[in-house]
Amino acid sequence: MLRREDILLRIWGDDDYFAGRSLDVVISLRKYLQEDTRIEIQNLHGVGFRLLIRENE
Repeated sequence: MLRREDILLRIWGDDDYFAGRSLDVVISLRKYLQEDTRIEIQNLHGVGFRLLIRENE
């Protein structure tokens, strides 16, 4: 198990308010979208996130 502070420091290199909110968004989105295997959320360091949706094969 990782502490929230450790996750923020390892991924974003900072544990300020905005990095914390970004982490909250990623966790929330992944929780709601995890059952759809076509969806992938990528973290773009210093930029934000990329939502990829694969078409049905």
